[in-house]
Amino acid sequence: MVRFVLALVFAGLAGCAQTPPPPAGPVSLRVKMFPGAQALPVIAAASQGIFERHGLKVEVLFTASSQEQRDGLASGDFQIAQAAVDNAVAMVELAKQDVVIVTGGDSSMNELFVQPDVRTYGDLRGQTLLVDAPNTAYALQLKKILLMNGLKEGADYRVHPIGGTALRLKGLREDRQYKAAMLNPPFSIDARAYGLKSMGRASDLLGAYQATGTFVQRSWAKANADTLERYIAGFIEGVRWSVDPANKQTAVKLLAERLKVTPEVAARTWELLSDPKFGLARDGRFDMQGFRNVLALRAEIEGSWGGKAPGPERYLDLSYYDNALKRAR
Repeated sequence: MVRFVLALVFAGLAGCAQTPPPPAGPVSLRVKMFPGAQALPVIAAASQGIFERHGLKVEVLFTASSQEQRDGLASGDFQIAQAAVDNAVAMVELAKQDVVIVTGGDSSMNELFVQPDVRTYGDLRGQTLLVDAPNTAYALQLKKILLMNGLKEGADYRVHPIGGTALRLKGLREDRQYKAAMLNPPFSIDARAYGLKSMGRASDLLGAYQATGTFVQRSWAKANADTLERYIAGFIEGVRWSVDPANKQTAVKLLAERLKVTPEVAARTWELLSDPKFGLARDGRFDMQGFRNVLALRAEIEGSWGGKAPGPERYLDLSYYDNALKRAR
C-alpha cells in the first residue's frame, strides 16, 4: 500500500513537472500593422479585454510602410507582424530572414483607384502609379491587373514607392500626376468622396488572394509557442467580436478613434469588413488557394524562383493556429 501511495505521489509530481506553470502576470507583446479595416480584430482584442483574458498585454503599433515593418520584425523591435503575407515571403527570399506565417486574415479588400480623368487602362500609359514597396503584395496585384490589360511596368508606366495605403491616398489627392493606386477601407471610402474612381475590386479582377496574416520569426515562435497560441486565440476572438452585429456601435467607435476617420466612414468600413464575401476571413483562417496565387503572382511578376512558384509549406506553420482555435471562446 505504501509503495502504491508513493507511486501516485511521484506520478503526480512528474505530471506537475511536465505542465508549465501559469505566468505570474500578463505577458507583454508588441504587434505592428497597418492602420486600416484589417486592424480591427487586434484593436478590439486589446481594448475589449480579450487579450487580457489570455494572459497578455498587447501594444498595437501602426507602421507607415511594409519596409519599416519588415525591418522592425527582423531587428526585434516587436514580436508580431500583421500585414499582407507576401511580405513574409519577401523576408524569407530577399532578406533571408526565417519568418513563418501563422494565421490568415483577409483577401486585402483592395480596389484599384484612378484619377477622375482616367477613363481606360490605356490612359495609364506613360504615367506614374503609387505603391508601398514595389516588389511585394499589393504592388504585385497592381502590376498583374495592368499586365492583364496590356501594360507592362517600365515600358508603359512607372511605380513610385510612397508607403502604406494612407500615404497612397494622400499622394493621389495632393498630386494629380500620380494616376492610380491600390486602396482598401477606410481609405477606399474616402477616395470615392474625393472623386477618385474605382476600376474594380482586386478579388473580382484577380480571384482568391491571401492578404493580411500574422507572421513572426520562426525561432521566436518555437521559444514562445504557448504565448503565440494565446495571442492567436485572442486574435480569433477579436475577429468574431469585430463582425458580430451586437458590437457594431462599439466597433464603429473604435475604427473612428484609431483610424482618425468620421463616424460615417467608420460605419461604412465596418459594413465592408463584416461582409463574409469581401471582408475579414472567418476566424482569421488562412486561405491556402489564395496563398498559392500569391506565390504564383510573385513568380510571374517578379520572376522569383525562375518563374515557377514553390509549394507553400516552407513559409507556413499553421499548427499554432490549430492549437489556438481550440483555446478560443
